[in-house]
Amino acid sequence: MRYEIRVKGHLDPSWREWFEGLQIVHEHTDTSLLSGSISDQAALYGILLKMRHLGLTLLSLEAKEQSQ
Repeated sequence: MRYEIRVKGHLDPSWREWFEGLQIVHEHTDTSLLSGSISDQAALYGILLKMRHLGLTLLSLEAKEQSQ
């Protein structure tokens, strides 16, 4: 499953590995978009827990079917 997670603020791209290889894109609205494939719900919950520990504000979470 492919996910798009939007958080408040700009995350340093060096955090990419810590967030399971998700791509980090800075948006003009002082937000960061993390996107990419996440293997299962346990991995997703792990990423969300890391965000919580960092005190990040979650703005949106969207799951998308991957095209074959």
